[in-house]
Amino acid sequence: MKEITKERLEKEFSRMKKALDIIKIKSKTKEAEELLDLATRYYNDAKYFQEKGDWATAFGALNYAFGLLDGGAKLKLFDVSKAKDLFIAD
Repeated sequence: MKEITKERLEKEFSRMKKALDIIKIKSKTKEAEELLDLATRYYNDAKYFQEKGDWATAFGALNYAFGLLDGGAKLKLFDVSKAKDLFIAD
């Protein structure tokens, strides 16, 4: 795929929103809170860029945000047991 379609962008927003709604911090650590905060900020940045019509930057921000959550899940900072289909962590 050489372009980011509206449908693809909406799918990524939906996936990220689901992840943010489901994910829980396992233990209140500075690192876990920072990762979740950063991921949320990138998600909000993606919405901003989408509204400006910059779909490529929005898509990139969504993928970066999801990578932060996925990394936190892999490091067992987050409980993702309710969203195993979204994350690589066990």
